[in-house]
Amino acid sequence: MNKTELRKKYKALRLALSEEEIEALSLEIANQTLELSIWDFDYYHLFLSIAEQKEVNTQYLLHILQGKDKNVVVSKTDIKNQKLDHFLLTDNTKIKKNRWNIPEPEDGIPMETQNLEVVFIPLLAFDLQGHRVGYGKGFYDTFLKKCKSDVIKVGLSFFEAEKEILELLESDIPLDYCVTPKGSYSFKNQE
Repeated sequence: MNKTELRKKYKALRLALSEEEIEALSLEIANQTLELSIWDFDYYHLFLSIAEQKEVNTQYLLHILQGKDKNVVVSKTDIKNQKLDHFLLTDNTKIKKNRWNIPEPEDGIPMETQNLEVVFIPLLAFDLQGHRVGYGKGFYDTFLKKCKSDVIKVGLSFFEAEKEILELLESDIPLDYCVTPKGSYSFKNQE
């Protein structure tokens, strides 16, 4: 399937999930991340879930990160310049939904992308090669290009992998891992 078909398919599948299912699956995904060898780093970038889009609830993962005393970085969307700005999440960080219902920090301690070691990535679908389909605006691909080349990219998905995503772009950046409620996929040795 191509990206347009996959976006349509997986948006419909997510919309069919109940709140109870989303919470249970999100908790399973957070627990599955504990099996990955990604926990020896300091700086983790976490997306804050858009509840209205029925995204994976990352609050469970946030609790794990805080429990492990990790530095958590979150983004603020700069629509005008088509980029993400990053801020350290602290006890003083005020989170507010923007006009697209994306929870974001109002302000805070700015963070450089070069400091990030692990990035958790929202997606609609992914394939067995680690390619992903997001909402199609390219914010994460642009952001990931600015990270260190060895940053670990971890997708989170309610659903299992598609066999192959067609019509990839050169600008698409593949995942290193994708975590689902049933387990995880590793793509690190597929180059």
